[in-house]
Amino acid sequence: MSAAVKRVGFAFNPTSNPAVELKDRAVGWASLHEVDHWEAPAAEREDLHRELSDTDVLVVLGGDGTFLRAARAVVRDDVPLLGINVGKVGFLSKVEAVDLEKVLELLLAGRFTLEPRMALEGHILRNGAPIGGDQLVALNDIVVARGALARVVRLDTSIDDTHLASFVADGLVVASPTGSTGYSFSAGGPILGPTARNVVVTPIAGYLTTIRSVVVGPEAVVRTRIVDAHEALVSVDGREDIPVQVGDVVEVRAIERPVRLVEPEGSMPFWDLVRRKVELLPS
Repeated sequence: MSAAVKRVGFAFNPTSNPAVELKDRAVGWASLHEVDHWEAPAAEREDLHRELSDTDVLVVLGGDGTFLRAARAVVRDDVPLLGINVGKVGFLSKVEAVDLEKVLELLLAGRFTLEPRMALEGHILRNGAPIGGDQLVALNDIVVARGALARVVRLDTSIDDTHLASFVADGLVVASPTGSTGYSFSAGGPILGPTARNVVVTPIAGYLTTIRSVVVGPEAVVRTRIVDAHEALVSVDGREDIPVQVGDVVEVRAIERPVRLVEPEGSMPFWDLVRRKVELLPS
């Protein structure tokens, strides 16, 4: 059990009609029950930051993409997240839209626990100096990948000061335990328990490589240098595509403070959720 929620924020996907309708339902319920609340699009990070400092829980209304956008904000503000799924396959949203009002009642009663999830931070280095302004923050993964043309990239990858492999591949996924159910899993990586503190390093369609995926500890720094590429991009949680060039180095490490996810009373256990969601994936 946790302390009862007094102030709640609703972050939503404004481009999704079901998400907007669900937001209206949530706001209506909060107003009816005289719960202090606010709302903002999940992608408007500065709007979220202005409200989060005195917010008890941020409820995210949308699919996994919306959830990941909101997660970037709470990495800085340390507010628990609860996802209400209106997408198709939602690993991050533990609650379906039909149960919205029931779950809001559980929040007000403090009938939930908090589950810590490890996030990642990354930097792009060019000639030894960071480029691109802010650090890259991801709840799922940071990916170095080829561009639109079907030409492989050559990536020298190391763990701390030890060379791991020179991958000739479509790219490389560096994933958190939360992200291990996503792109890394699709590329052949293992699924980790959600509260583990490990980093998964998985090549994408590696050519003639004996290393398929490795799991390293939370203190490790994963460095990938782009040795050869016609075009290469760095993707953060599948959203941002940042162009990089030959010679650039992408560094990824764990963030010490976890992102806290709300587990409402009666939530489906993680491995049951994995089985259910995988069964829903197209074959």
